[in-house]
Amino acid sequence: MRAMGIDPGTAICGFGVVDAMGSRLKPVTYGTVQTTPEYTDAERLVMLYDGLNELYDKYKPDVIGVEQLFFNRNVTTAITVGQARGIILLTAQQAHIPILEFSPLQVKQGVTGYGRATKEQVIDMTMRLLGIREKIKPDDAADALAMAIYTIYSRHSLSLKRTVQL
Repeated sequence: MRAMGIDPGTAICGFGVVDAMGSRLKPVTYGTVQTTPEYTDAERLVMLYDGLNELYDKYKPDVIGVEQLFFNRNVTTAITVGQARGIILLTAQQAHIPILEFSPLQVKQGVTGYGRATKEQVIDMTMRLLGIREKIKPDDAADALAMAIYTIYSRHSLSLKRTVQL
């Protein structure tokens, strides 16, 4: 199974692609789709739309994991993240790729075993699980890889639950 994790943002949108082969995880790629502030919000959303579609075409994920929108004290940030999430959900739906949504707490718990883990602890465990030696940069890409890992774990857990119920 191939999972793509996405860390939503209109200026910087992190992505990470991970393959699961049995119990082994293999990083495929990670990075960011970036836009620049010289463009209008609408133009930036189109850039994100195009960038995500290119990634889907190139890496062909079986499932996409994205962070649930949570209340943020900074209303402007919450709005732009919400706009980015809308583009992510739209492009995934158009590409017929299943979407799973998780809270930051779920991802931290699933990747590190501790729901209140720091960003550094999540990055460290993500690197260990994927066998990556150099620090993953930027943090948006690291967050996306953690999301991809948790998406795989969650998908595997959902499969097991379905099997048990039969």
